[in-house]
Amino acid sequence: MTPVDELRRRRAAALDDARADAIARQHALGKDSARERITHLLDEGTFREFGGLVDAVRSAPGEEQLHAPADGVVTGTGQVDGRPVVVMSFDFTVYGGSNGTIGGLKVARCCERAMRDGTPLVMLLDGGGHRIQEGLDSHHFAHGFTVFQQMVELSGFVPVVAAMLGPGFAGPSNFAALADFVVMVRGTATMGIAGPALVRAATGERISSEELGGADVQARLGVADLAVDTEAEALDSLRVYLGFLPSRADQELPLDEPRAPVTDPGGVMPEGAATAYDVRDVVGALADADTVFELRAEHAPNVVTALVRLDGRPVGVVANQPLHLGGSLDSPACEKAAHFVSVCDAFGVPLLFLIDVPGFLVGSESARTQLARRSGRLLFELGQATVPRFSVVLRKGYGAAYIAMCGGRSFSADLALAWPTAEICAMSVDGAVDVAYRRDIAAAPDPAARRAELVSGFRQRVDPILAAQGFGVDDVVEPAETRSALIDALSRAPQRRTAAAVTKRHGISPI
Repeated sequence: MTPVDELRRRRAAALDDARADAIARQHALGKDSARERITHLLDEGTFREFGGLVDAVRSAPGEEQLHAPADGVVTGTGQVDGRPVVVMSFDFTVYGGSNGTIGGLKVARCCERAMRDGTPLVMLLDGGGHRIQEGLDSHHFAHGFTVFQQMVELSGFVPVVAAMLGPGFAGPSNFAALADFVVMVRGTATMGIAGPALVRAATGERISSEELGGADVQARLGVADLAVDTEAEALDSLRVYLGFLPSRADQELPLDEPRAPVTDPGGVMPEGAATAYDVRDVVGALADADTVFELRAEHAPNVVTALVRLDGRPVGVVANQPLHLGGSLDSPACEKAAHFVSVCDAFGVPLLFLIDVPGFLVGSESARTQLARRSGRLLFELGQATVPRFSVVLRKGYGAAYIAMCGGRSFSADLALAWPTAEICAMSVDGAVDVAYRRDIAAAPDPAARRAELVSGFRQRVDPILAAQGFGVDDVVEPAETRSALIDALSRAPQRRTAAAVTKRHGISPI
């Protein structure tokens, strides 16, 4: 056999055709192989593998016959919609997707290539973590792993995305925790610090994998950004998400052909101030048709976070959702919005705030969930953001929550608008009268009449026209005028604002 023939033989040995039984078992679990996933995600013919000839080290006792094609992870470069990416795809058919010493070096190489080339890092996770056989060796394990340091360095420089496509307790969850976007497949994917067996051994609690870390569980908790039914949907969502972002932070945003919306935003707002509506209808009516990509929809549904396009330009939307908790901000909503603002600011995506907020959610639960600090995280991220930001008060803009939603001049919005239905004030008129004028009302000959008189008088002062007269907002616009006003402002705003004049190393987040 010639050297070329030997090279071809060794390369072929790691491919799916050479491991038909293992691939069949993977398919029987309802999962594609590591290589099939890469084929689905990347543009045809663009995958360039590195580390395909790798095998296990076999340094531990009992590993003499261990055979681990590619050492459990397929790595390489390719393109998604014509743009380069680095991809690592963990192979569950090789010892549950676990990585030995060399597999770990391949993962680190992916991070290195993403940093040097300035391209997104894509992680297709299925099983994995450190291979136990090799981990039971202080000579090796005491070194630790540089990959997490590498991923921190990548954070905010290039998009880092993860698809959880199978068991993901422990190591894979650590990878996903450092990703900007995480999608999970229902029925097959799990996430968590430890699986059911370890939980039972440590605490005595008996719980299934699905109950502990299934896709729907983690989507509700906000650990995953999205839960889908199939692997194809998961991989397609990575493509969609990456399509909104530049390949690296210092590049311009990817533009698309503008598509006019099909719905009039004025038609979704109810007449009564207390009547709930779905703010996603407003988002859809302002954004280009079929471009709304909502993140963490199942988590903290009182605030909507979505990537959209406006006249072909990517924009991040943060919107209060009246259908849940009246749109008020609680701790989960503040953290959800803060993380979204952070991601958008990292990659230069302008922010649009749609405001209908009755305030922060007060009560004992807010104390238990540290709302005083969690709300500060949202303010912190807004305060350090340098991307253009726009705000539209749809209806309620009450109190400090109005500030946290970038209301008025609070964070120097490039355009601050209000709809004719807007109410902007420190708190609800009824509640304010009951607190501030309690004695006045109690002393009146007709307390009910006096209260009604006070409420009526203050309601006349809670008017968007007065907000415009005081120049707290730039203008009051009809819903039908809003999209064109935003597009005009977006076309004029610079991609970044000048950084603050003060010199410092690191702002200290409240959380």
